[in-house]
Amino acid sequence: MESVRDDTATRLNTLALSYNRQGRYTEAEPLYLQALAIRREQLGEDHPDTANVLNNLAALYEVQGKYAQAEPLYQETLAICERQLGAEHPYTALSLNNLAALYVELGKYGEAEPMYRRALAICERQLGIEHIQTASSLHNLAALYTKQGKYVEAEPMYQRALAICEDQMGADHPHTGATLNDLARVYEMQQKYELAEPLYRRALANCERRVGEEHPQTSGYLNNLAGVYQSQGKYEEAEALYQRALKICEHRLGEEHPHTATCLHNLANLHAEMGKLVEAKDLLQRAVEIRRRCLGEEHPDTVSSRSGLAWLNAREG
Repeated sequence: MESVRDDTATRLNTLALSYNRQGRYTEAEPLYLQALAIRREQLGEDHPDTANVLNNLAALYEVQGKYAQAEPLYQETLAICERQLGAEHPYTALSLNNLAALYVELGKYGEAEPMYRRALAICERQLGIEHIQTASSLHNLAALYTKQGKYVEAEPMYQRALAICEDQMGADHPHTGATLNDLARVYEMQQKYELAEPLYRRALANCERRVGEEHPQTSGYLNNLAGVYQSQGKYEEAEALYQRALKICEHRLGEEHPHTATCLHNLANLHAEMGKLVEAKDLLQRAVEIRRRCLGEEHPDTVSSRSGLAWLNAREG
């Protein structure tokens, strides 16, 4: 009977992962919860297989913007890995990366950085400098440096991660697409638009081939390519992509999701730059309200939208 239940938990977890990749989040959650209940009953609270389901459920909550529900699950996952597998195990590094990524979403950069550094060190020691998990750790730390404006530190990490991804996984792998996108972002922030635009195009094409044109992941790549068009004064091209990204987020994630707020914020900035101040103000007001509810008053994204709205109000006055 136990082996049957174990098979059931595995099937539930696998099906939930498939739904998650398709953006079918409400269908994935009850399957993860059923799998978790079976794992806890059969294997106990402290088993690595229980931790695996906990991690997947946390990731599901994170992608939906339910950060308060995701955090304790990631913390529990990490604690199990450290107790049962050891502080130097690759799964422990993976758990460190996941919890650190959530802290980045929450704007807790000071808590995220030492976790990312520890994860990278584990991967290099245990797996080697050319391993794909090492590339993932490089990517994550580089992404944090990018958010902090440390572009000089981020660029070589992304370049190293991209080389590993292309060599080990190929041009169409999701990790390759994500690294292309993020290296392009570093170039963009340094105003190297001629280097950024082709990488953004490659990253968007990679995403659309993998998950489809209407997937929430695609909206992020659309936003990024739109941003580099905006920086070059290609406003019509930028507006079309921002609007498409917003439509995807509203339809697939809901009107109250943090990613929807990001799309609103970006489109508002473009409209303000184009002199469409009334449209910009309406969009930014929506972004501020969503970010206050989902992220809190002091989150960097909330502060950014609030500052933009204050600037528009001052212009109007």
